[in-house]
Amino acid sequence: MSDRFESWLGEAAKRRGDAGLTRRLSHRRAEAMHIDLASNDYLGLATDERVVEAAVDAARRWGAGSTGSRLVSGSTVLHRELEQSLTGFAGGADALVFSSGYAANLGVITALGGPDVLVVSDADNHASIIDACRLSRSRTVVTRHRRVDEIDEALATRSEPRAIVVADAVFSTDGTVADAAALHETCRRHDALLVVDEAHSIGVIGPAGRGVAATAGIENEPDVIRTVTLSKALGSQGGAVLASAAVIDHLVNTARTFIFDTGLAPASAGAANAAIGILAAEPERVEQVRRCREEIATALDVPAPDGAVVSLVLGDPQLTVEVAEACREAGVLVGCFRPPSVPPSGSRLRLTARATLTDVEVKEATTVVLNALAQRR
Repeated sequence: MSDRFESWLGEAAKRRGDAGLTRRLSHRRAEAMHIDLASNDYLGLATDERVVEAAVDAARRWGAGSTGSRLVSGSTVLHRELEQSLTGFAGGADALVFSSGYAANLGVITALGGPDVLVVSDADNHASIIDACRLSRSRTVVTRHRRVDEIDEALATRSEPRAIVVADAVFSTDGTVADAAALHETCRRHDALLVVDEAHSIGVIGPAGRGVAATAGIENEPDVIRTVTLSKALGSQGGAVLASAAVIDHLVNTARTFIFDTGLAPASAGAANAAIGILAAEPERVEQVRRCREEIATALDVPAPDGAVVSLVLGDPQLTVEVAEACREAGVLVGCFRPPSVPPSGSRLRLTARATLTDVEVKEATTVVLNALAQRR
């Protein structure tokens, strides 16, 4: 490595350390060592025997990998079954499975964007949406969090012939929910497409966990596009776009993260397909998540969110790291969010409600969090 790059890397590492923003990998063991309030396995399906067996069966039948991009050899009957299961459960005319939710967001926004398209994006949108806006070659207007009036103004004053509004359904850092009905009404008045990222809402929000768009009754509208991940409530890995047949055809032909990426591994597709079936048959899991998040929020004396994410804002990044580490040492895993994931003063602990947490575990975990915080204030 050149001396200049080595010096630059050292300086960058020092700046991160001084600001309390250094990140380090922590390697989880297979056997449960902690009470888990950090993962996105909202419904506890990642370790459900039926989901695991479906993954094993798919791997034995199709192999460990998909062997190529989906336009070459990587698209199996199993992938199509998964796409049909997604639309059968969550609505929509058609679906297209990607290797990750990140790739799905990049694919849809870059394929539909361009110099003659305005993209309007909520300031708190996920990093994958931010990156997609940057790569889309579109003029992008970033509006303040959940400000539909600012979206309306951006659309009304645009010069571009086409426009896209994109928002998280459930915003991943604070657990707030987008007003999908208002967003859709605004988009329709201005002849714009609405893209909703349902990553943190499928399995958690709406009738039987079918998401925010379904709650608003817009899941089958042709001007609504939804992206989902298979790695949170569905306990697997991968992503998908749910949209009209015309949009799906356009993505197959133009979305670079679909065309040039290896298809989703068969095991992940099989697991996700099984998870959808379980969620459809056991909607009580959604209610269990709701009860859990209310218990967590009550114990921490913060407002209960509509999603599964309970956010405890501490402000100082170093304090947030210290409290999260103290919780880990006491046997409780919590999320630790610092800039750039959140604004400069928005460092926080993020606790995720899960259907499989018991009342005893929730009480023990929240007590650990409160004790760790009290010892450092």
